[in-house]
Amino acid sequence: MWQVVLKLAVLMFIVWFFFYKLSRYNGLPFVLVIMVVLVGIYVFITSKTVAGRQIYALGGNAKAARLSGIDTRKVFFWVYTNMGILSAVAGIVLCSRNGSSTPKAGDGFEMDAIASCYIGGAAVAGGAGTIMGAVVGAFIMGILNNGMSLYGWSTDIQKIVKGAVLLGAVTVDILSKRKNSK
Repeated sequence: MWQVVLKLAVLMFIVWFFFYKLSRYNGLPFVLVIMVVLVGIYVFITSKTVAGRQIYALGGNAKAARLSGIDTRKVFFWVYTNMGILSAVAGIVLCSRNGSSTPKAGDGFEMDAIASCYIGGAAVAGGAGTIMGAVVGAFIMGILNNGMSLYGWSTDIQKIVKGAVLLGAVTVDILSKRKNSK
């Protein structure tokens, strides 16, 4: 019982501290509100609906999903449609942060996105991973990017570090799969 109380107290303190810092800074950033809403919607969809189970099944083994009766073409269509919508939201947020739009505004973000997914627990072979894991991975990559920028590291060194982090996450995933299969 005391462990549950301690865990809840620590979580409540973290939430309180987070909101205290935000209130001292002019309130909640609108981008944070958008992110929380989107994460909540997609966590619900992937964990509580048939469509979410079909997406996980398709990611695990597309051939098995098709043989089990899932209309894989329809699922692929809706997944790609959702990714287009999320890309549009990300583009709008990036343009609003930069104050303008340029064709090269998002160069290099694809590596950060892939690394975020792997750090968050998505498997190389597919079929594993969660929305919250990807969000945690994105926070880790954001902290890494911010820290390297604050230290004044050159973009070449930053890309090497990000590549090493991605390589490490993939290596850990492959080694854990090997260990679990024995």
